[in-house]
Amino acid sequence: MDRREFITTGAIGAAGLAIGAAGPFLSPLAAMASGLQHGRSKPWKFGLMADTQWGKNADGQNPGTCALGIVNLLNTEFVNRGVDFVIQVGDLIDVEDNASNGLAGLRNMPVRANAAQTLYDNGIGFYPLRGNHEGSVTAANEFVNLYPQSRGYGANVFGAQNFSSPSQPLSGLSYSFDFNNVRFVMLDQFVRADGTGYNGRLDGDVNSNIIDQQPWIDQQLSGRAAQSHAFVLGHKNLIGQNHVDCLFGTDPSQNPTARNAFIGSLHSSGVRYYFGGHDHMHHRSVITSPDGSTSVKQMICSSDSYKFYYPAKPSNDNHYDVPMREISAAQELDTFGYYIFTVDGPRVTVDFYSSGLGMDYGDPIGNESKLVNSPTLTAFYKRETFGYSLNGREFLVAEGGTYTAVQDSYNGMGARILSGTNQGVMTDASARPLTKTVNTGWSTPGTGRNDSAVASYILTLWGIADSLSLWDETLTGLLPNADRTEKGDTFALSMGYDQLAAHGAVLNRGHFGIGTRDVNGVWVNAVNRNFGGTKQFVFGPWNSAYGLGTFGVDTHTKTAWAVINYDGDFAVTAGL
Repeated sequence: MDRREFITTGAIGAAGLAIGAAGPFLSPLAAMASGLQHGRSKPWKFGLMADTQWGKNADGQNPGTCALGIVNLLNTEFVNRGVDFVIQVGDLIDVEDNASNGLAGLRNMPVRANAAQTLYDNGIGFYPLRGNHEGSVTAANEFVNLYPQSRGYGANVFGAQNFSSPSQPLSGLSYSFDFNNVRFVMLDQFVRADGTGYNGRLDGDVNSNIIDQQPWIDQQLSGRAAQSHAFVLGHKNLIGQNHVDCLFGTDPSQNPTARNAFIGSLHSSGVRYYFGGHDHMHHRSVITSPDGSTSVKQMICSSDSYKFYYPAKPSNDNHYDVPMREISAAQELDTFGYYIFTVDGPRVTVDFYSSGLGMDYGDPIGNESKLVNSPTLTAFYKRETFGYSLNGREFLVAEGGTYTAVQDSYNGMGARILSGTNQGVMTDASARPLTKTVNTGWSTPGTGRNDSAVASYILTLWGIADSLSLWDETLTGLLPNADRTEKGDTFALSMGYDQLAAHGAVLNRGHFGIGTRDVNGVWVNAVNRNFGGTKQFVFGPWNSAYGLGTFGVDTHTKTAWAVINYDGDFAVTAGL
């Protein structure tokens, strides 16, 4: 059996960092002895979407104040992309009663539930949350009957398992479940099935309803399997961009003790992202706890509704928090879209796809845009890719900051960025500069056409590509009109290689060095995929004078290096 079949991923500690070192691959017996025997699983996918409210059914496509025109478009996308299930983070409808369409007394919750049938018919699960637009006690009881899968019942569970909820009256409203190596913790902060709220209160306050769920949240996060991912999802955000009300109060300064406990729990449990909706825009950021001791990344999901909001100026964080607690990373307004998560062992990659509204970008201008009819001129583009790995690290690189802090190792084999600066000048709509969240991850070669020539572990880099910033209301045209560029800042990457695995390779002719996969999955010279530059080989160490496209091998340090300007998968390989 090939040695790579024994080597799978595992976490590393700071003490194991050996940048520039060239420790050998683990032998098959060493790999087994190291506890990495979990085996390689196939990558799998799930989808994520947000608010699907609609106003009056003017075009006949959106009954029950639900954006079925957009829902049906997204259902087709999810089916075509082969996801295992879809999550929606609340606001399933606009109002609970259909009086706006002349059908007073007719409940609208079943309209959204019935629209998931296309997914079910294709073997795809659907796991929603409530939002504030269906936050009543009546909707609470409807929800658990319309979506029995939230308690692990019925025909539409589709492979999920280990369901859990807090005790009644939250059963099936807040819930968690496992799918393969991921635990999903779904949070409902609205009126409960018996009409109560936080600690049984009857005053209708929904702004504290997560507080008494914290012990259950802690249990779900700490009690999951080792080497598994966890995502926490709710409708409202930790710090909103348009809305001031959020997960823990009517503004982001409220309930600081509860916020510390919540963010601290996610941080200590290795949760990388909290996902929400409510704000009807795509926005990524890093949120720090009020006491400054912990943080988590927040992703506000793109609208799938007739409403498209704009951020506050100055930001809600700037207005309410002292000191400020949010670092902005990416933003796109006036589009609707969805997210595809690819889970590959310890690695998670997220692709955000969006479409324009079928009208001139940013029109109308104001606090929000609204659609009357379903968009017809639609085309989904991949707008950004981000991700992380359980066996990697994360680095925040502010505009003007250097990438040289990015360094990591796996089983004694190191990689580091030798030079490069975040030269971005983009901001979000609240005028905040965008920080890049650079992540590393590690995997082993497979059995592809030239994987046998690989002489290192595979390093995945996320976050070097130019920051996404589409919000300028003065722009014109049908936007977005293209995939977001994969181009990023120019940087020099160095990777250690295994001398035994490289034995027999000619190191001084330019055919051995850092490679990346082409569109067919074949390893090619990493500089071949640069945006610009001049390809040039150097047999010897890297020098800061070397420009884009230069690559080389330093046999003294047993490292290969390359000057490149994009992120992705990289490995030292022969036969380039």
